[in-house]
Amino acid sequence: MANNLQQLIDQTNPVEMLRNSQIGSYIYPVVPADFHNWIKEQNAWRNTAVLYDQSHHMDNVFLKGSDAIKLISDTAINSVAKFPVNKAKQYVPTVASGHVIGDGILFREAEDEYVYVGRAPASNWLMYHGETGGYSNLDLTVDRRSPSRPYGAAVSRLYYRFQIQGPNAWAVIEKLNGGPLEKLGFFNMATMKIAGKDVRTLRHGMAGAPGLEIWGPYSEHGAVRDAIIEAGAEFGLLPVGSRAYPSNTLESGWIPSPLPAIYTGEAERGYREWLGVDSYEATGTLAGSFVSDNIEDYYMTPWELGYGSFVKFDHDFIGRDALEKMDPAAQRRKVTFEWNAEDLGKVWTSLLNVDGPNYKFFDLPLANYGSANYDAVTTDDGTVVGFSMFTGYSSNERRGLSLAIVDHDVPEGTELKVVWGEPNGGTSKASVEPHEQTEVRAVVSPVPYATVARQTYQGGWRTGYKNA
Repeated sequence: MANNLQQLIDQTNPVEMLRNSQIGSYIYPVVPADFHNWIKEQNAWRNTAVLYDQSHHMDNVFLKGSDAIKLISDTAINSVAKFPVNKAKQYVPTVASGHVIGDGILFREAEDEYVYVGRAPASNWLMYHGETGGYSNLDLTVDRRSPSRPYGAAVSRLYYRFQIQGPNAWAVIEKLNGGPLEKLGFFNMATMKIAGKDVRTLRHGMAGAPGLEIWGPYSEHGAVRDAIIEAGAEFGLLPVGSRAYPSNTLESGWIPSPLPAIYTGEAERGYREWLGVDSYEATGTLAGSFVSDNIEDYYMTPWELGYGSFVKFDHDFIGRDALEKMDPAAQRRKVTFEWNAEDLGKVWTSLLNVDGPNYKFFDLPLANYGSANYDAVTTDDGTVVGFSMFTGYSSNERRGLSLAIVDHDVPEGTELKVVWGEPNGGTSKASVEPHEQTEVRAVVSPVPYATVARQTYQGGWRTGYKNA
């Protein structure tokens, strides 16, 4: 019986293991699916204002001590030469081969105190190296994401975490503040009071307007949330449910869940032996039409995911040697695919076919059905030239969209085909019903796709921060 991820891999091909995982669909926990209607909630982040409740779906890793910055520097492609207190940075770690594990945000809350917020792959990597890397002056604490299916159990976190975003966000924020509030630079932190509570803030922004990410003790979650909802009513603020929330990245361009590149490589063996059989890496699902027996065919470089500007060779870090040998100009690049309306319509209406084909269900507004999604993207002759990796529908753009990577020489405006659905009727994943594959025409388009995002975002995680 396997006791860790390495032992699982020794028993089976990791591709086969992940493609047939029985964990079910990836769920954003605790937050209700809808507060109003997912279309209204999507429209609100473009036209008025929204409240995102990010309290439950991400890990928090607290790093304290003088060695915390050394751990960060040793594991991040980002430079930490400039990382003052009350500043945040995107954190992107790679394995020895230079391929990406995941990403998240690091907040420097005090001189020797940092908080990582993000998905499990990068938090696990931080925890492992913090525990095994010989950092003598380092204290690590992890607050794991809330369970996807708590079955009525009480759920609590150390912090609540909200975002107030949209064109009217700053009006809501200043009403909460009782007057004008300084618009700090992006990814700068400060404090304010909401409902009499001390709140820490991070300057954020989307929909072409400044916003804030705010956090504090989870015990104050309800009071702060209620105050925001009340203050935002006159400005059209809507709380966003877990159904609409993850679809915002279709417009802003962040690929949330590439497969962590940790399943091969002798340098990572100790890590795989550290990861349990119940870890994200051991239980996650790999979905889509692209199938290879070689798990390394699913790995991504920083340039492919749009993180090339973060790579800085001013420090030693895991993966540096491999990245220095890569030619950035030869790497695949991130794009948006605009799906053909007629072809996508056939996918939707196949639900009504009694005798005709039934295609893989395209859920709304997000159609992903695995932890990591890789649909093959082909030319007319069937040559694979990329992957469609995050798929859904934007009511603001009235388009089916997906975030993807394509070969570096594929120009914008090219019409390609996304192979939708898995081969041979689908895998045995809990999230997959019997279906037939089909091809959907898709046009290579800019990333971010939304015009307002291209004009105002600066690249990067969530809503984007260049060179963070």
